[in-house]
Formats: sequence, C-alpha cells, structure tokens
Amino acid sequence: MILKDKVVLITGGSGILGRAFVEDVRSKGGIAVNLDITNETDISKDTIHFNLLDDTAITASLDLIMSHYGRIDGLVNNAYPRTDDWGSKFEETSPESFARNLEMQLSSVFTISKPIIKIMKGQGSGSLVHIASIYGIVGNDFTVYEKTMLTSPVAYSAIKGGLINFSRYLASYFGPHNIRSNCVSPGGIFNHQDPTFVKQYEHKVPMKRMGVPEDVAPVVSFLLSDEAKYITGQNIAVDGGWTAV
Repeated sequence: MILKDKVVLITGGSGILGRAFVEDVRSKGGIAVNLDITNETDISKDTIHFNLLDDTAITASLDLIMSHYGRIDGLVNNAYPRTDDWGSKFEETSPESFARNLEMQLSSVFTISKPIIKIMKGQGSGSLVHIASIYGIVGNDFTVYEKTMLTSPVAYSAIKGGLINFSRYLASYFGPHNIRSNCVSPGGIFNHQDPTFVKQYEHKVPMKRMGVPEDVAPVVSFLLSDEAKYITGQNIAVDGGWTAV
C-alpha cells in the first residue's frame, strides 16, 4: 500500500496506458482521479471530464478536486492529444501540423503542471511523472516499420525529447520545495498493431516481446510513492532493453 490515501491525478486515464495507471495506483491504496476527455464527471467515482486544451476547464477541474480532497499528491502527465493527420510521413507533415502537435502534447504539460505545482508548493510535497518514450532518448529505427503502413511521426521525437528535459528543469527548480519530477519512457506497447510490425519490433528488442501496460504501471506508482522520495530528475526506460543496444 505504498500510495495509501495519496491523491493522484492521471490525465488520459481512460487510454490503454492510463487505465493501467489508474488500476495500479488504486491497487496500492491511492486515490486515482481519472482525467479524460471521454469521461463524464462523477467525483464520487474519481472520474472527471477533462479537456487538456481548455484552460478554463482545467481550472474548474482542479477547483473541484481541491474542494473534494483538499490536496493533490501526484500528477501523471499521460494524455496524448493529437491532430487528425497524426501518423503522416515526414514529407507529408505540414509546419502547421508539427507546431500544433507540439502545442497539444508538450505545451499542455506545462499548462496542467503549473497550477498543480503551485498547490504542491503550498503542501510542501508532490510528485510528477511524465510519460515520455524511448524515442525521446534514442533515434528512430525505421526498419521496424518496413513493409507496413506505419511510421513514427516527426513531432513525436521532438515532443518526447523535450518532455524529458522539461522534467529535469522542474526537478531542479522545485527540488527545494520537496517536489519531484521524473519521466517514464516506455518502449513499444502492444496494441494489436500490424503483425509484420510486431514481428520486426520483437526481433530487435532484447526481451523479444513488445511491452504491455502492466509493465509500465508499477514504475509509475513507485515514482509517485515515498519509496522514491530521493529520486528526481530521472528518466526510467521500461523497454525490454531497447535502449541498451
């Protein structure tokens, strides 16, 4: 019960990774508040309809959470908003699309983190965990996409690399306030992708399988907990050894 009674906000809590984060936090005694655009707001069930791109809605949601719980102990920046053309090849990506995705996925982390950090400063503690990626650490291996219609969007690496160093900034700046900031960088997560892609990916990764959400969730919960009370500014790759070779 390493998260007993801790109030943890999880953006994108209804997605493939988000659901696992919510379940793991709750299994460890925490109060996981699921913030997702697909939700209906029911604070008694810890679910909130949440639009990460609406500043007014963010303020209203945080006011509701604070009035109900009186504190926020953790934030997991997991939401993954993106444009309709997400997944286009480099040659087909417009400057407008590139800039918009940076705004939606990276700038939004700043937007939600800022008011929550203010709350955490008042409490004298808090932990932020940002979901980055192996492609924020190393360059892309495009061989795993051969003979498929898949690719890695050009904005993705820029966003995840930026997120990792933004997290370090927060760790450095707010360390004196006992606020920690860390990243978790998953490798490829199985989600019924093209079988050719899955085979090629699993051939390269040392553990010879794609990850599943349950591989990532315990690491997130650990970083949120007091067991990680002296860990900040770090990026933990949960990738089956992808970044080791």
